[in-house]
Amino acid sequence: MTQQPFSRPGAVDLSGLKRTAPATTGGAPAPASAGGAPAGSSAYAVDVDQTNLQATVEASVTAPVLLVFFSRTRMPESGQLADDVVTLSTEFEGRFLAGLVDIDAAPEVAQAMQIPSIPLVVAVLDGRPMPLLQDVVPLEELRTALTQVMQQLTVQGVTGRHQPRHGQVVESDGVEEVVDPRYAPAEDALAAGDLPRAIAEYQKLVDANPADVEAAAGLARARLIERTQDADLNAARAAAAAAPDDVDAQILVADLDLLGGHVDDAFDRLVELVRRSAGDDRDRAREHLLGLFGAVGNDDPRVLRGRQKLASALF
Repeated sequence: MTQQPFSRPGAVDLSGLKRTAPATTGGAPAPASAGGAPAGSSAYAVDVDQTNLQATVEASVTAPVLLVFFSRTRMPESGQLADDVVTLSTEFEGRFLAGLVDIDAAPEVAQAMQIPSIPLVVAVLDGRPMPLLQDVVPLEELRTALTQVMQQLTVQGVTGRHQPRHGQVVESDGVEEVVDPRYAPAEDALAAGDLPRAIAEYQKLVDANPADVEAAAGLARARLIERTQDADLNAARAAAAAAPDDVDAQILVADLDLLGGHVDDAFDRLVELVRRSAGDDRDRAREHLLGLFGAVGNDDPRVLRGRQKLASALF
């Protein structure tokens, strides 16, 4: 991995890039996605040409973009490097976006970036480019190197992730929805009833990105199902009615209400418990209620109402 200064420091200047159709030459050069692992095989890879170069560079404000310059016709091994970067973009789950630049199909991009030779991998962060790799290396070596780079960026506070460019399309009640591939292993485990695996998959996502609210909500829902899978609703309600100040009994009914779709009832039960309790009991009820808020989603109007009621009960 090289860390040499880039020949054009600062933000990428694309003002000289003409918005014209890319020139073609005899032989019809292979497109950037031809063979190997095309950009379309990863939700975190995109074929780059003059029409989307600016947008791809601007995406580096969120998380790094790795621009891979290659030619399958002139240097097939550089095409393999591009394929390997695409493969790793999936493994790193959005820590970087792979931008594939076939210099035969998009020579104007190579010209705008003043690319001296191929292969070349340029890391772009906050619109600023830096050459990262100028040789073809085996996949394992590339994986190790990129892991080190991402670890260094994390230490520097760069923890953002790209949103997937596409995902699995599923149909629910006649409406097509795009499923984020990051959550697919956890959702599949949940659908299969494998709660330990679902919890582990969601936990990995939360550990990797604590700001991932969707993963946090999924983790809370999976834990909710795990807590209540052996509970008897009638027995739980009877126990809660007999011991209104028993935190465990009230929490269990709140969990069952939430799982059954009675969201406001679940929230109100714990809000009232917070209101009339003190000390550790109050803290446990409050913290559990916050967990239920996360399971439903912080933007849900029922959660907003619940938070207002909780604030009133606390103060």
